[in-house]
Amino acid sequence: MGARPEQASTVMAQALNEEQAPAPGGRAAEPAAESAGDLADSAAIRQSLRQPEQFAVLYDRHAAVLHRYAGRRVGDQVADDLVAATFLAAFQARQRYDLARASALPWLFGILTKEIARRHRTERARFRALERAWSDRPTDGLADQVAADVSAQAARGALAAALARLSPSERGVLLLIAWGDLSYDEAAQSLGIPVGTVRSRLSRARRKVRQALGGINPTAVTEERP
Repeated sequence: MGARPEQASTVMAQALNEEQAPAPGGRAAEPAAESAGDLADSAAIRQSLRQPEQFAVLYDRHAAVLHRYAGRRVGDQVADDLVAATFLAAFQARQRYDLARASALPWLFGILTKEIARRHRTERARFRALERAWSDRPTDGLADQVAADVSAQAARGALAAALARLSPSERGVLLLIAWGDLSYDEAAQSLGIPVGTVRSRLSRARRKVRQALGGINPTAVTEERP
């Protein structure tokens, strides 16, 4: 993953330990009905209501994806804190999870999005820094590659600037779909909004970013770290 998930893992362990106190009479916890690898997310959550340690299945499956997404938006160091906060909040709210939804990833993305929103200044500052970094980055290579390198770097810098100028709601929808790889339905579930609202926000965000890039398709610009 290129980043450190240890902090989130530690938080999960602490939360699990708090709920694993022996039941009255010293009765041992019941054995899991299925192996962790066979459990759907919803089944793991259901089992975690009686066996809290089963919630770790979600961490093992989804922590890397969430960290990678958060790292692109706010940087790896802040992402450590956000992913830890996301899983702690999810663990505490698991009784309210809709067990009809087999995959918990959209739900986790929704919690993470709220955590990122609390750091909106950090995210904007990161995109501004990326804009400056790509604008100032020297190009290396053969003469016939320089022009292409300059154009690519300029596009990345413009993309970072455009993302910084989007409203939080527009940026959230755009990046959940573009970087989080969620469907429209999953993005709607994550954000707790109708699919039609997802479509309208995404349309506005794409239009603004495309204009900032001089008509270039935003998906054609690769996002790399300087």
